[in-house]
Amino acid sequence: MEPLKRAELCAKTACYVALLSAAPMAVAQDAASPGLLDEGGYLDAPNPDLVFTMRLGGQAASPYFGSDDIELSPDVGFRFDFVRFPNGLQYASGQSVGFGRGWGLRGSARYIPARESADYAELTGLNDLDWAWEFGLGAGYEAEDYRFYGVARYGILGHHAFVGELGADYIMRPAEGWTLTVGPRLTLGSDRYTDTYFGVSAAESVASGLAAYDPDGGLVEAGLEVSARYDFNDRWGMEGILTYNKFLGDAGDSPIVQQGSDDNIKFEIGLTRRISLDF
Repeated sequence: MEPLKRAELCAKTACYVALLSAAPMAVAQDAASPGLLDEGGYLDAPNPDLVFTMRLGGQAASPYFGSDDIELSPDVGFRFDFVRFPNGLQYASGQSVGFGRGWGLRGSARYIPARESADYAELTGLNDLDWAWEFGLGAGYEAEDYRFYGVARYGILGHHAFVGELGADYIMRPAEGWTLTVGPRLTLGSDRYTDTYFGVSAAESVASGLAAYDPDGGLVEAGLEVSARYDFNDRWGMEGILTYNKFLGDAGDSPIVQQGSDDNIKFEIGLTRRISLDF
């Protein structure tokens, strides 16, 4: 792993570890008040306006779109579960369960790691790509045992392109504390998105030996997501998420994908802490 990447990852991990483990020390002197992470503490508002979940663990994933490798690395997850604005408007994340029954808005975010040709011999001659953060909104419907949603995201940092996601889940609660979900996923991308991650310019073709390729936007990948969560209590839990997608259309025909793999696999697992704040 490059030193810069390692430093960035360590910095992220240190921030979350500090919040998860060091925060109680800040209030240890006040024995009459609950600790910051104790039940009934400052992060467990009974009628919250903001709920989010943090996860610290590890992941196994394809390092870039089209790679036929799987790499292991630490994983830090952050998910908005629920937000209530002063005017009463509410929305829940498309990845949360139980916060948005009925019709409602859904928030969505995704991180895409950087792609550096120096790290992979098969990418020699291709331009490096910076890491990207996508943020967006959508709508969906959730019932007791199923949900479906659609969201649109924009790459605020990184690719500066539009991405759409459609999903549905069957929700199961086989035993106390357990929540299981399984369902299909579709990802769509604009021309700029597919060109960024799957295109090969004329100059890159000369340098890499890959055929020049100018993909159009549309359906990028389709697949399945399975998740399992066990809540030790209302605050702490364990979560695992397995996502399998196959690149389709112009993305699947990309020389980058053809020389590697059209499978896009990611498995994440970690300890979770739910934080509830009242403003």
